[in-house]
Amino acid sequence: MSRIQEILKKAERDGAVHRTRALGADLPTAGTSGAGAAALAMPMHAMSTSAPAVEPVEATPVAVRLDHRLVSALAPQSPAAEQYRSLRTRIKNAEHGRTLRSIVVTSPNKGDGKSLTAANLALAMAQDFQQRVLLVDGDLRRPAIHHLFGISDSPGLADVLTGAASLDDALVAVADHHLSVLPSGPTSSHPAELLGSIAMRRTLDALRTRYDRIIIDMPPVAPLADVSIALGMVDGLLMIVRAGVTPKPAIERALAGLDTNKVVGLVLNDAGDGASSYLGGYHYVAG
Repeated sequence: MSRIQEILKKAERDGAVHRTRALGADLPTAGTSGAGAAALAMPMHAMSTSAPAVEPVEATPVAVRLDHRLVSALAPQSPAAEQYRSLRTRIKNAEHGRTLRSIVVTSPNKGDGKSLTAANLALAMAQDFQQRVLLVDGDLRRPAIHHLFGISDSPGLADVLTGAASLDDALVAVADHHLSVLPSGPTSSHPAELLGSIAMRRTLDALRTRYDRIIIDMPPVAPLADVSIALGMVDGLLMIVRAGVTPKPAIERALAGLDTNKVVGLVLNDAGDGASSYLGGYHYVAG
């Protein structure tokens, strides 16, 4: 059995996805809905085994306007927020003595809810006050994180990678929520080249000295090379799929193009009634 089939079988056999009401999908795409309920469905394969000392974070505090779907911050007692905390716990428990410090969040296609999941997961992780957490918008094609937080998209990651801005100038502190954000910066005509550059590797190395957890929202896998290029620089990947929308063949194609040893788990969004046959055997528990 191939590694991809093992992943899907593991997800179908062991996944326990908690259902909540729909909360919306990626921004700025309109007319779609996702959900804030997810659980890891596969074992974790972390590559990093040690954590460097954390230095003081020089992020600029700014006023933010959180999107109402950021339930981890705005509705922490809601069932949806509880599922993001559950996802946070599952990631921590999956480490088995290894440290998973940098995680790419992606999906097979656009509209699966990856950006919303990345933002809510980062906020949930930041609620652990002993963790310094950074959310990076690595989607240099269709950035969404700045919309979710009501901040400017520039200066951001693209500016840092091209030398147009320093890292300290680009980092934004969401002080009331103990979270830092690195927005995308201006969209690039050569995003894959920027993400695969030495500057990107050096930027991630610098960020690892400052933060305990780095969540990176990346473009969908198909038909782009951005994720596979960046995957060699991070510890793991979360694949976001949307019940009733993301077809199983699309998941298989997305995983086939990646180093599946880096895949932390599958996260199912928008799990409603009748979705139990969607991946051929997920077990759903009402949230």
